[in-house]
Amino acid sequence: MRNKIALRLTAYFSVVLLLFSLVIGLVFITVFRDHTMELYRSDMETRALNIAATLSEYMNAGAAGAGQGAGKQQSGYGVYIQFLDDIAMADVWIVDENLDFITAGRGGDTIYNYADLPADAEAVVKEVFLGNTTFSEGFSSILKTPTLTVGTPVYTNGKVTGALLLHSEVEGMNSAVTEGIKIMSLSVLCALVLAVFLSVLFAVSFTKPLNKMKTSALQLAGGDYSIKTNISRKDEIGDLASAIDVLSVRLNEASLESERMNKMRQDFVANVSHELRTPVTVIRGSAEALCDGVITEPEMVDKYHHQILNDCMILQRLVDDLLDLSRLQNMDFKMEMQRVSLCDVLTDAVHSATHMAKQKNITVSYENGKSICSAFGDYGRLRQMFLTVLDNAVKFTGNGGSIDVRIDNRTVSVKDNGCGISAADMPYIFDRFYKTDSEGNRGGTGLGLAIAKQIADRHGISISVKSEQGKGTEFIFVLPVSEDGKK
Repeated sequence: MRNKIALRLTAYFSVVLLLFSLVIGLVFITVFRDHTMELYRSDMETRALNIAATLSEYMNAGAAGAGQGAGKQQSGYGVYIQFLDDIAMADVWIVDENLDFITAGRGGDTIYNYADLPADAEAVVKEVFLGNTTFSEGFSSILKTPTLTVGTPVYTNGKVTGALLLHSEVEGMNSAVTEGIKIMSLSVLCALVLAVFLSVLFAVSFTKPLNKMKTSALQLAGGDYSIKTNISRKDEIGDLASAIDVLSVRLNEASLESERMNKMRQDFVANVSHELRTPVTVIRGSAEALCDGVITEPEMVDKYHHQILNDCMILQRLVDDLLDLSRLQNMDFKMEMQRVSLCDVLTDAVHSATHMAKQKNITVSYENGKSICSAFGDYGRLRQMFLTVLDNAVKFTGNGGSIDVRIDNRTVSVKDNGCGISAADMPYIFDRFYKTDSEGNRGGTGLGLAIAKQIADRHGISISVKSEQGKGTEFIFVLPVSEDGKK
């Protein structure tokens, strides 16, 4: 019972049951007493009417008879009056209109005066002499016990000559009500015990999974994201447990992603430091050699100047790529999105790549498969994306090779017959600073494809790569339907 929910459920069940029992008890007592009283009245009225009818017959016969027959009728009437209380199973009085007793039953030995009668006795008798049957509880005081009285007229030759007052104690009725209350109280007590038992049972069934979820939540708060509630129920508690399990999975995924991002951040810093260190070291070494006068020959001095310039260009390219990648990864960075001609973008990129390809005698072909060239995007960034892939194709294609660019049904493909990408390198080609270990990739920053992927993502373009080592690589760009719904 230290369980708060169990205690509350027990208290709630008990209070509700007690209030319900109180209301039902009051209704029961009222209805039961009224119903019992109605039955008493109906029974007494029936007996009173039967007795009054019998008396009326005797009186009518006595008034009309004569001689020996009349004596026999009077004899029968006397016997009936003598045993009237036993016949009626109650106390019977017969009074006249002046409230004088014609006869009295068990109370016949007691002489009642007019002053002894209750206050409503005159009203009852008056109502009876009007030919009506009436009820009263006012005779209880004179009979010294709770009594119900029914008054009904006794007729002689069609005229009311007496009032039959049938008194019956209501003690039996009260006893029946008391017994009913006892049975109801016992039932309420049994129901209360059952309610306490059920409330404890329900509370345990509720609190057991809640305690499991509490333990799981505390473990989640402590950083253990692999914990599960292991609760399977088809109700709100089961839904809450499922939500906690889903939260556990999400937190675990977020934790792993956070660890991965931290590692990527560390690798990024290390890679940037490494990429920056190499040109800076070369620039510094060349500058120190020139400043210290170690190099004095004009040809060597000129060579060192060119080396410094080349490394500065590499450094500038690295910095530019880092800035581009940082901007593209920032969702607040606005690109100049507008309606552009995709064909013009590709033509421009292919034209620039052709100049680079001439140095290696590489043929760059461009084919438009009668596609609708309209697209929505940033012209400069789209050109940069395609040119990055074309630059890589030129870089990894041998002398005399070929590069095919084709646009068809909003799908752009750039295919070369170069050295291809190994299966081991394929999952990482869009990662920052990832470079394949090849002679043609020594001067790269490892950021080109990462930037191209960010540009594609910002335009909703899907990139897929097919490659077979030694046979070539194909980059496939699938453009989405533009924002205004036009292709």
